Amino acid sequence: MRRHIDLHAPTLDEFTALAEEAYARLPEEFRAAAGEVQFRVADFADEETLDSLGIEDPFELTGLYHGVDLARRSVLDPLPHASMVFLYRRPILDEWAERGDVTLGALIEHVLIHEIGHHFGLSDDDIHAIEDATD
Repeated sequence: MRRHIDLHAPTLDEFTALAEEAYARLPEEFRAAAGEVQFRVADFADEETLDSLGIEDPFELTGLYHGVDLARRSVLDPLPHASMVFLYRRPILDEWAERGDVTLGALIEHVLIHEIGHHFGLSDDDIHAIEDATD
C-alpha cells in the first residue's frame, strides 16, 4: 500500500522564517560580529547578477554576499550601502532535494554561514578550509 505524503516547498515567507531560525541558532559572538548585515530571500538571482558572475544556470547560485566586506572597510570611506546576504530559495531547495542527506534548515544555515563569511572578508577557499577543518 502506497502512502501519500502531502509535502510542499516552503513559500518565500516560510523560507525566510527558516533562515531567521538558522541565523538565531548561530553563536551570539558570530551574530554580533556580523553587525548590521541584512538578509533577503528570493526565488533566484536576477539576470544582472547572474550575468555579472558569468553564471548561465540560475540553479547554480544558492547565495550571494553583496557589499563591502568588513576587512576592506575604512572609517574614512563614505558610508557604504548596506551589506546584504541573499539566499536563493529555488536553488537551495533543488540542492536539498538532490542531496537527501541534510535537512533543509541545515542547508540554509550552511549557505547563510558561507555568505556571512564573505561579509567577514573570507574567500571561498578560506571558507572551505574552515569547513574542512570542522568536519
